[in-house]
Amino acid sequence: MKFRSFAVAAALSLPLSADPLVFEGGQGPGKDRHVVLVSGDEEYRSEEALPMLGKLLAERHGFKCTVLFAIDPKTGEINPDEQTHIPGMEAIDSADFVILGLRFRELPDEDMKHLVDYVEAGKPLLGLRTSTHAFRYHRNKQSPYAKWSFNSKDWDGGFGRQVLGETWINHHGKHGVQSTRGVVEEANADHPLLRGVEDVWGPTDVYGIKKLPDDATVLLRGRVLTGMSADDGPVDGAKNDPMMPVAWVRDREVNGKNQKVICSTMGAATDFVHPGLRRFVVNAAYWATGLEVPQKLDVEIVGDFEPTAFGFKKYVKGRKPEDYR
Repeated sequence: MKFRSFAVAAALSLPLSADPLVFEGGQGPGKDRHVVLVSGDEEYRSEEALPMLGKLLAERHGFKCTVLFAIDPKTGEINPDEQTHIPGMEAIDSADFVILGLRFRELPDEDMKHLVDYVEAGKPLLGLRTSTHAFRYHRNKQSPYAKWSFNSKDWDGGFGRQVLGETWINHHGKHGVQSTRGVVEEANADHPLLRGVEDVWGPTDVYGIKKLPDDATVLLRGRVLTGMSADDGPVDGAKNDPMMPVAWVRDREVNGKNQKVICSTMGAATDFVHPGLRRFVVNAAYWATGLEVPQKLDVEIVGDFEPTAFGFKKYVKGRKPEDYR
């Protein structure tokens, strides 16, 4: 029995999938540009963060935004613990920019191919938080995409290291105890992605980074704070000497093209309450799609946004994509 048959069997018994959430955009600099945001992580509430970002990019800046979710094929509800089913991946075929909020996914080959083809075509993308370990193939190790696994030996470090720049290493700060203050890398402060980026703070901890590739430019470093408040001071000692990168950009060579790859190890839904990381993502959408990044950009949240605290099994049950409209 092929791997795909498990998901298909469930879908055939109760054909309750879910349509992607689409914000059509319209007038604005992003008009006629398509951003696809792919959520699917068990811990950091990407299913809440990415709809907020999609709505912001569409309604304030004109981008058409398609948001995809991990869906329970039996109920049609969002279920971040469903690692094998993200319907609508074909939307990536028409994307000008892709934003990922993934962790340990193992998608059927025909779905995964849409993302792989996009990446191998050298098109721009942004990976948030656990996207450094976006994939883990352990059910179907014969898949041609198994090498994308975060711990791949065949393609050292898989998608995380080979494309974004690093795979999962460790929690450098104390998870759930020490929060993160994003600090601009002064040598690269003039980079367009940092334009207007202020007040970067989030309750998630700093991730460990062993080594970024030579083509990576560090934009933000993560100061480990003593507690879970934005007003807490830095911890003493080696944790902040030097500070780990928490956002960088790569000019990656792939199939004869220079690909714009952006990564931030911040990116839990709660990290977007403060405006700095929102501004960074909006800047990324402009820059990656060939638009000039203005000095001033409106990054106010559209509507209400009260994100759920990060943690396993803490997602809000019973929601469907349309509930985030």
